Amino acid sequence: MDTLSLARFDRTLELPTGERVRIRPIRPEDELRLSELYDRSSRDTRYQRFFTVLRRLPPDWARLLANVDYDRRFALVVEDLTAPSTSLIGVARYEPVEEGVAEVAFVVEDRWQGKGLGTLLITELFRAAAENGITRFRASVLADNRRMLDLLVRHADVLERRVQQGVADLLLTPKAYRPRTVSTGQ
Repeated sequence: MDTLSLARFDRTLELPTGERVRIRPIRPEDELRLSELYDRSSRDTRYQRFFTVLRRLPPDWARLLANVDYDRRFALVVEDLTAPSTSLIGVARYEPVEEGVAEVAFVVEDRWQGKGLGTLLITELFRAAAENGITRFRASVLADNRRMLDLLVRHADVLERRVQQGVADLLLTPKAYRPRTVSTGQ
């Protein structure tokens, strides 16, 4: 994706709560802020995203996660514009796993959950993927992570579902395009 195309994914929004956020493509300089987001997240949120809980996000993980090619590997971040210093409060990404299929992953900081960021992130991530020719996704979600499973089912049709050892593996295709709106609840 070229710079002009990336600019379409950079915008400021006001949530129904009145809080202002910015969604934009991730940048290499977000590496430290990814680590800070991990540090602020609860043990449950860390486990739901990474399936393990580490004291700190390893620097090489943060570096890998912050560096994408905006085509095969793409990520969006949400920034809190109400705080004195801008911090990351959400991340959504996709990475290829097989021909024509990308794995998706999402995380939203605990205190921002339920304010519509999940909906914003999944809608914009699916839009970016479509522009890059990706129309099918895999998601591995803890079977008891109802919020994430509900978000995925609201925005994608499930083509395959397998549950093994407490992890739901889903093959998804996005539902028809809907206007970009932010709703409360996810």
